[in-house]
Amino acid sequence: MKTNEWIPNVPVYEPGKPIEEVARELGFDDATEILKVASNENELGPSPKALEAMKVAAGEMHRYPDGGGFYLKQKLADKLEIRSENILLGNGSNELIEFLGHVYLQPGANLVMSEYAFVVYRLIAALFNAETIATPMKKFTHDLDAMLAAITPQTRMLIVCNPNNPTGTINTPEEIETFLENLPPHVLAVFDEAYFELVPDTAKTNLIKHIQKGRKNLIILRTFSKAYGLAGLRIGYAIGNEKLIATLNHARQPFNANAMAQAAALAALDDNHHIAKTREMCFQGLELFAKKLPTLGIEFIPSHANFILIKTGNGREIFAELQKRKIIVRPMTGYGLPSWIRITIGTPEQNESVLAALQEIL
Repeated sequence: MKTNEWIPNVPVYEPGKPIEEVARELGFDDATEILKVASNENELGPSPKALEAMKVAAGEMHRYPDGGGFYLKQKLADKLEIRSENILLGNGSNELIEFLGHVYLQPGANLVMSEYAFVVYRLIAALFNAETIATPMKKFTHDLDAMLAAITPQTRMLIVCNPNNPTGTINTPEEIETFLENLPPHVLAVFDEAYFELVPDTAKTNLIKHIQKGRKNLIILRTFSKAYGLAGLRIGYAIGNEKLIATLNHARQPFNANAMAQAAALAALDDNHHIAKTREMCFQGLELFAKKLPTLGIEFIPSHANFILIKTGNGREIFAELQKRKIIVRPMTGYGLPSWIRITIGTPEQNESVLAALQEIL
């Protein structure tokens, strides 16, 4: 059978191994002793309100979910002061990026991104046989001027991950406003704000106001995977102009946001206390790493998210050594950063364990 000739050349995303498999490979008896700080998950877990909602929803799993996500979209709209027609739900924000690919990318088109931005952007471009134009970063931060300069008549999308995964860096509100003023109208600006809820208030950019004013070439992606601790349920959402959202709906399969995910997300939105605890955990953890890493002679990138990028020399080697000590981190070879590893910020005890292991190794 003939396949699309470019598909075998699309890189496959490299996920981390399950904790249980790491335990088996390394000969550990108890997988629960392994600390996984590799995937930027919320180490506090889901909101207690979300857990209760999931228990209730479990009894209704014989029913199809609400295909339009009516209640979740309405609650998000009320919270964000927009209309439900400005919102599209996705099976995680990754699916939303794929929707964008279906609508905007094709052979001959291109996507502009930064060299050390979320690797899935490249994968989606490759999936639709479009070109990726990756611009250099400035101090591990999106160089928005360089991204604007890279735009061609064939550019369909420009993606900014803010804060950026895996560097943790953020662009200022002033930089972003200037960028939007100079963005050509034929290019869709995609702002991936997966870590938005974890950003200190003084560093946040309010992009919603542009949607409220009807801007057509801007879309914002957010998720319940990070701050809300619902990564396993895969639930995210896009915010954009009503016509843009309606167009993306044509690429969406029915029932793409499952019922348990919608129930948990609805409940999580009501738990401000859990978000506050999560933010405090991240702020304190980042402060601890910023204090201790220099004493170990380890270079790091100041972060505005729930992870930190550190330079260890041979990242794969340090990753392997940490695994022997029952700690799983993320090596950055796939991002073109072989000397670096990424560590999720966890509880105080988890952070101290990681730092102690790094001190022992380095």
